[in-house]
Amino acid sequence: MLDPDLLDILVCPETKEPVELAGDDLLARVNKAIADGTVRNRAGDTVGEPMEEALVRGDGRLLYPVRDGIPVMLVDEAIPLDTIP
Repeated sequence: MLDPDLLDILVCPETKEPVELAGDDLLARVNKAIADGTVRNRAGDTVGEPMEEALVRGDGRLLYPVRDGIPVMLVDEAIPLDTIP
């Protein structure tokens, strides 16, 4: 689980909007799409590893993965949520 103090200072590197932990329903939707092989990040790479945690941008448009407890705050690694069924 992410340190709450770290979460308080993290922002989207693109828009500087705050981010928050993705809820269980969103993670379940994303992980189903990952299992189906339909998830691509902004760089166009297929995302193949399910997520235990992720951060969603304040406007709800991008999801940033958290890998091994470390937020990956790179725009190219972000997942556009408008592509998730």
